[in-house]
Amino acid sequence: MTDTLLPNGIKDSGGDSTYFRKGCNPFAQTGRSKLQNKRASVNQEIIKQMRMRAGAENLLKATSNNKVKEMVLLELSYVNSNLQLLMGQLEGLNSSVEVYQNTQETANIPLIALGLKETKDIDFSTLFKDFILEHYSEDGNSFEDEIADLIDLRQACRTPSRDEAGVELLAKYFSHLPLMESRFFSPSRQTGIFFTWYDSFTGVPLCQQNLSLEKASVLFNMAALYSQIGTRSDRQTIAGLEEAISSFQKSSGILNHLKETHTHTPSYDMSPAMLSMLIRMMLAQAQECLFEKTALPGIRNQFSSLMKMAQEAAKVSEIYDQLHQSMIQTPIKDNVPFFWSTMSQVKTNHYRSMAHYFAASALLDHQLSLSDDEDQQEKTLSQVYDRLPEGRSPLDILKKKDERERIGKAHIRRAILGHEEALRIFGLCQHLNKLEALQEILKASHQRSLNKCSEYEDEEEFADYTEAPDIISKTEHKAEMEVPATTKGPLSVFSAKQRWTAPRTIHLCPKDRDLGFTLKGETPVQVVSLDPLCTAAADGLKESDYIVAVGDTDCKWMGVSDVMRLLKDVDEEGIDIQVISIMDSNPPMPTKSATFCGNLPKTYSMICLAYDDDDKNPKSRKVTKKPSFLSWGLKNKLKSASTLSLPTADHSGGLPWNKPCPTFPSSSTYNDSALY
Repeated sequence: MTDTLLPNGIKDSGGDSTYFRKGCNPFAQTGRSKLQNKRASVNQEIIKQMRMRAGAENLLKATSNNKVKEMVLLELSYVNSNLQLLMGQLEGLNSSVEVYQNTQETANIPLIALGLKETKDIDFSTLFKDFILEHYSEDGNSFEDEIADLIDLRQACRTPSRDEAGVELLAKYFSHLPLMESRFFSPSRQTGIFFTWYDSFTGVPLCQQNLSLEKASVLFNMAALYSQIGTRSDRQTIAGLEEAISSFQKSSGILNHLKETHTHTPSYDMSPAMLSMLIRMMLAQAQECLFEKTALPGIRNQFSSLMKMAQEAAKVSEIYDQLHQSMIQTPIKDNVPFFWSTMSQVKTNHYRSMAHYFAASALLDHQLSLSDDEDQQEKTLSQVYDRLPEGRSPLDILKKKDERERIGKAHIRRAILGHEEALRIFGLCQHLNKLEALQEILKASHQRSLNKCSEYEDEEEFADYTEAPDIISKTEHKAEMEVPATTKGPLSVFSAKQRWTAPRTIHLCPKDRDLGFTLKGETPVQVVSLDPLCTAAADGLKESDYIVAVGDTDCKWMGVSDVMRLLKDVDEEGIDIQVISIMDSNPPMPTKSATFCGNLPKTYSMICLAYDDDDKNPKSRKVTKKPSFLSWGLKNKLKSASTLSLPTADHSGGLPWNKPCPTFPSSSTYNDSALY
């Protein structure tokens, strides 16, 4: 197996020196892995119950016997009841955020991570080998190792580690998918390979024969893995907070990329509405971590610093409020875990209360003195409030002690009410009640506001019903999506979409060191400027033919300069070359691909998206005697001009084509040629 772990690999139980891939450990007994195993078990139970329901519904339609109908209806009610219970279990798994948190962290509010989508194992070795023999006229068995390696890579992606190595593993498989699509998935025929993925919210299976669902699901899992890395980060350190911020921003960027490029994926968890909500949630958590990063070194007990933190907290509250509003909209509210919407509501009230607490502290603890900059405080206060109580101005509040205390007390009352509302909502969700750290934080914040209120409580003072003005949300560090770059340009020569002749043997005999044609292009090279009177043309060579072999040397992956070196020393006896010709054909319209959702087939048009990337680490591949079309990583070869006349070279299109594969699809472009 290639790409194995050498320094930190884990041997299997058999002790036969087998290692897991880097970024994968299927036998890890962590809370996260156990949770994922439970998700897989629930998904299997859901599909079993859905098959039973489909069978019962078909029987109900087919029978006219009343007694049988009664029995079927009873069975249907039983199956639907089981499905509801299973959906509840799946919601509980999506609500189990405690397993994703940092084990040493108890002083921060828990964050929400996405669970990985589950899939079924696929063995496409037989179908790929048959396709290679039929379409590429090569022995599929000679590529058995490469196909097995690809299957192993897909299997490893089911259990990625929660770190950058796990993300790189998923990104590597994702970069292979466009190459698989180009070489094996023709728009004019079905491969017979079914890719099955389970909805992460409903557990409903979805099956397709094209790679659109596969690409979208791998992207979703990359975003989910980044969210898990973010929740695991140590938020008691600046480095940990920066890791969390970056992870959530990357997660939102990948989800946005998924939303823009896979708009018709018939899976509920990847619908545009659901993805928009998930993007908001990732950005909200990134903004929360930015707030924590600002507060971690300590908040200076100054008027301007406290007002700044009030606006920062108001910004976090505003984003979580927008998130909550998106969660309660149809159709999202039907399947989003109640825990998620409740958590967003709790955080909305909590951070709004914190904003009012900071504003109250600024007004009550810092009276305007002769040493203070009056103009600066007036400017700060005018930027904090959108509106003030009638008859009051920022300067009046600053200069008049009674007004200042009245507004400050109004803020602290709103803080207390907000904390009480957060605690009330916290008690409504049974999954939230398990988060003792969150409850302690809410209670401590509430008590702090009560203590602040008691410091300025006056028993002789009449009840003051002044309402605290809303605080304008503002931040100096806004969470932004880290949008990944994409690649364009499908493989267009040796691919499943093209049809060409079988390899033909042409005998070349140089005449005055001239073969009668020139070469151009990258890999493979193409015959141009063919002299119709030369011996090669008489032997069947055609304009625009591609050279795939010179003598016994396979040159499908050779550039112009390499092929020229092979032809340079041809003697008078000549040499045999093999060429192919692209066959003219009008490409048919994309066929309809069967999509099975919940064991019920429906029509879904095949989506072919062009994302071409190559392997990141060619050094870890096995060394084979001949380059195969499954050798994903090849060295970058620069084409140099030549003045040789045997044959002459046309470098109008000669550019380097093979760029190293990044951990996520980059903006580097690929050559339009494919492997044979």
